[in-house]
Amino acid sequence: MSIRFTTKARKGMVALTVAAGLALGVAGCGGGGEDKKPEASASASKTGGAGPSTQEGESDAPLAEMKGSNGLLLQITSAARDAGGFVTVGGNLKNDGAERITVPAAVRGDETEILRHGMSLGGATLVDSKDKKRYYVLRDTDGRPLTTTGFSSLKAGESIAVFLQFPSPPSGSSEVTFQLPTFASATIQISG
Repeated sequence: MSIRFTTKARKGMVALTVAAGLALGVAGCGGGGEDKKPEASASASKTGGAGPSTQEGESDAPLAEMKGSNGLLLQITSAARDAGGFVTVGGNLKNDGAERITVPAAVRGDETEILRHGMSLGGATLVDSKDKKRYYVLRDTDGRPLTTTGFSSLKAGESIAVFLQFPSPPSGSSEVTFQLPTFASATIQISG
């Protein structure tokens, strides 16, 4: 007996297989700390299973903590340069307040292409003061930002793992300023 699939069914199966594989890969990248919560799998569901694990290259102490409006806190836990010419910034977005809050729409920026794809951290930038350049979040071929997407609000105390990908500054520039609308800026070190 042979089973025949339509092209649409095959694409769905491939997408499901890729999403499941990425989710397993993210869940399998353990941070090793006893006090870490299993946030990587929550991140995979928020990003549709796409994107790198924010646990790679993380240390116990964050590289930076940035306060936003209404009790939001962004902890940058990693900023790593890869061989493909990208910098991946990872961290956690947390509601440090006592009530559920809506994440401000300003964090997604104001570029039409990014706004079409819903809530994201697409408004973030890296500023390289040494070379006097600003780097924006990368986009895929459909214009979707290469960052965590699909979140809108956080319950009191809730935290989600986040990632953002940028073009890599020159290898001689390892210190950059991370900026995200409605948050204080922070200087971070890029590893690699």
